Amino acid sequence: QVQLIESGGGLVQTGGSRRLSCVASGRTFGPYTMAWFRQAPGKEREFVSAVSWTGINTFYGESVKGRFTISRDNDKDTVYLQMNNLKPEDTAVYYCYLDRWGTDYWGKGTLVTVSS
Repeated sequence: QVQLIESGGGLVQTGGSRRLSCVASGRTFGPYTMAWFRQAPGKEREFVSAVSWTGINTFYGESVKGRFTISRDNDKDTVYLQMNNLKPEDTAVYYCYLDRWGTDYWGKGTLVTVSS
């Protein structure tokens, strides 16, 4: 089993920045992919970003390209999401996701609210 704990959410003004972290614990020996998804009020969960085990390959949803940066530290079993130039439409609960050997794991989410 793997447990995921997100942190870093909060209130931020439009144009501001925020960094989310997600720490994995439990059976965390790799390789595994980590990612971020988000769900805004009244909307479906959407893909934000993903990073491969080595950290070399990164992927982004169209709405966050050029503004968000994903990274990971395997020594700390942690994935980060640096969010810059935040917009009100980025307001959502952000969920950490881990895919390990075909099994999916989700965190409970951290709320990011961007005020206009």
